[in-house]
Amino acid sequence: MSRWLASLVFLGTLAFFGCFLLWPIAQIVQGGFIDADGHFTLGYIAAVLANPIYRDGLVTSFLLATTTTILSVALGLPLAYFADRHRFPGRAFFVALILVPLVLPPFVGAIGLRQIFGQYGAFNALLQHAGLLGAGHTIDWLAHGRFWGIALVQALNLYPVIYLNAAAALANVDPAMEEAAANLGCTGLRRFRRVTLPLMAPGLFAGGTIVFIWAFTELGVPLVFDYGRVAPVQVFSLLKEMSGNPAPYALVSIMLGATVLFYALSKGVFGRHRYEMMARATAAPATRTLPLWRALLVSLLFAGVLAFALLPHVGVILVASSHDWYATLLPTQFTLDNFRLALGHEFTVSAIRNSLKYAALATVLDLVLGVAIAWTIVRSRLPGRQVLDALTMLPLAVPGLVLAFGFLAMTQEGRAFAFLNPIENPTLLLVIAYSVRRLPYVVRAAAAGFEQTSITLEEAAQNLGATPWRATRRITLPLISANLIAGGLLAFAFAMLEVSDSIILAQKQAFFPITKAIFELFQLLGDGKYLASALGVWAMAFLSLTIIALGVLLGKKAGALFRS
Repeated sequence: MSRWLASLVFLGTLAFFGCFLLWPIAQIVQGGFIDADGHFTLGYIAAVLANPIYRDGLVTSFLLATTTTILSVALGLPLAYFADRHRFPGRAFFVALILVPLVLPPFVGAIGLRQIFGQYGAFNALLQHAGLLGAGHTIDWLAHGRFWGIALVQALNLYPVIYLNAAAALANVDPAMEEAAANLGCTGLRRFRRVTLPLMAPGLFAGGTIVFIWAFTELGVPLVFDYGRVAPVQVFSLLKEMSGNPAPYALVSIMLGATVLFYALSKGVFGRHRYEMMARATAAPATRTLPLWRALLVSLLFAGVLAFALLPHVGVILVASSHDWYATLLPTQFTLDNFRLALGHEFTVSAIRNSLKYAALATVLDLVLGVAIAWTIVRSRLPGRQVLDALTMLPLAVPGLVLAFGFLAMTQEGRAFAFLNPIENPTLLLVIAYSVRRLPYVVRAAAAGFEQTSITLEEAAQNLGATPWRATRRITLPLISANLIAGGLLAFAFAMLEVSDSIILAQKQAFFPITKAIFELFQLLGDGKYLASALGVWAMAFLSLTIIALGVLLGKKAGALFRS
């Protein structure tokens, strides 16, 4: 019975991913490598690479992703190490705030940062007030450094992914290994570099892979910064020409190949170096109290990083709380009307309702599929279950922009899935897109729960006459409910705030989700910027509650949900 059920899950998962992950990718590859006569060609790829605009966009995207990843590691790794191994003033307070940057989509944070560092923003007003800039003189900081501005916004939003993975990896490091190194005279920074860092490298590079792919294909932040020199924005601009122009297919194929190659290199080069730990009596290394001056420096490090990381949030909240904010340090007049209008405006009410519907349906689908897949991977002995495990993690290597473009390609008129064309009603396609993108988080959470729950409990129930499904449903699922709730919350929250799929697939106002509504409002003259910010604050409040609940349920194990 259990083997039959595992086989059914295996075939069902293959069919689901075949239709809504591999087939969209195949449509992209077909458009990029197959000419009008049905013959294989590299001409389209060569034409894109020969075009200096597209070539520059790809190079800039790669450099932007690399810079974002380096900045994220530089921020997240030291914070994880000091939070895990040392005691210092304000430690509990700072650790509680570490995940706050995740509660705001990067492109919404870019709205706040533009208000602060724009030509007539708060920073120039501060410089004028301090006498460092003459009256009437301004500097458009973002125009001079948009690349670094985008990289900074993305790093400040994504460093918690590095932190979570680094903290989870540190928690798995056997303290006896470090103690042995210390007994042999290897201490301080040398011990961290020679012993601790190699032991946590797989988790760290897993987080780095997620950050790199995320930053390489990020669409929202460059759009808000009006930075068209990156490949995702170029793809977005070419969407209207996709029916007769092979350029967008070729460009997306190159992006897909680059992300898959980087993912494979990360798994092959770094993922294979895993250092198995012996069973240990101590569950975690003891935290060390730092000398006062060092402790204060660590506290200052946390405070500085969090101050910069929360700057976009502060900017968005101030924009949302103002009637007008122009060329002054702070808004001249505060109001709560924008928050009321954001929830009562006809444009935003439908967007909130749509997002709740899309995300809820996607989460239900993820929970059903995720539990079945995790059970098959952990509990069954089905040949090929490792293939199933790898397949469910594949969406982490396929960017949302690429997948959304693939959905558009496979639903064009005359294609097999034309009935799902989002021009009329994107509901079903958005639910599927959200579900495919977030399924890995639910699978990881459920698999962790199954691994931590002894199979002997199910075997005892089966010996008493219960079927395998009944034993799992009545015994195991209640025991892993915290894992399922955490994975479901994460899938729901990130589906609510999905950017690429929402911006590309939702084409009619009646079906706009929250993120598409925020993007469209931001482009409107008048009150659009203020309503967009207010809607972003509401989204931030919602995701804050989700992240808090996730931390309570999983603690440091939450980092495993982000691993690739």
